[in-house]
Amino acid sequence: MKKVIIRGDPGIRRDAVIELDGEEVVCFSIDRQGDYHGPDTVQLWCTVGTEDEREAFEKREFVPHFLDVEAIDADALTVISKRGA
Repeated sequence: MKKVIIRGDPGIRRDAVIELDGEEVVCFSIDRQGDYHGPDTVQLWCTVGTEDEREAFEKREFVPHFLDVEAIDADALTVISKRGA
């Protein structure tokens, strides 16, 4: 599980499936930042992980401050599914 900051809005919502570092991951949660007082473009702060990590996310069996953080542009992101099924 890790935190991904997406610069720009690729149109994804919670439970979207994206490709990150050659691996398909699910966006467990998305926080939209920068609509009012932020940078020129919006940022999406996503907590992502594999389906095996979903239970740990739902039970909050992780420390958010200790997750690895990766930043990526929305144009460089490969979206497989914009929302969950």
